[in-house]
Amino acid sequence: MNIDEVNKRIRQRPPFQMIERVTEFNAGESARGIKNVSINEPYFIGHFPDAPIMPGVLIVESCAQLCSIVMSEGVAENDGLLYVLLKVDGFKFVKPVIPGDTLDISVNKTRAGGTIVSFDATVKVGDKLCAKGSMTFTAVEKSAVYA
Repeated sequence: MNIDEVNKRIRQRPPFQMIERVTEFNAGESARGIKNVSINEPYFIGHFPDAPIMPGVLIVESCAQLCSIVMSEGVAENDGLLYVLLKVDGFKFVKPVIPGDTLDISVNKTRAGGTIVSFDATVKVGDKLCAKGSMTFTAVEKSAVYA
């Protein structure tokens, strides 16, 4: 999927859109995607000025956005449901991510039942593991969030 196809499946937009391309996609089950890390991203101004490192929470967000692409398969755009992050489990940050890196993100669905969906995620730069962990999402009515 190129950026146009990604934009049809996720709601985030720059500067908060983290997935730029999907390189592998197994409908409803797994995906692999990339995020190019640029020094021009606004968070590098303060994290950290003399030693820019991508915040771990944004690495998790990158994984969550790729999960949302997997979950979007078969979900109607106007169905009124919104998948939200319910839990982040055991995320480990093994190697810092710096400007110029390309994140190679893989997510695999591990559990689904009712309104709960769980994924395992790994993030690599080249062949080096940078982060890994699990995430759980739940579906909520959009009207309940914005009531």
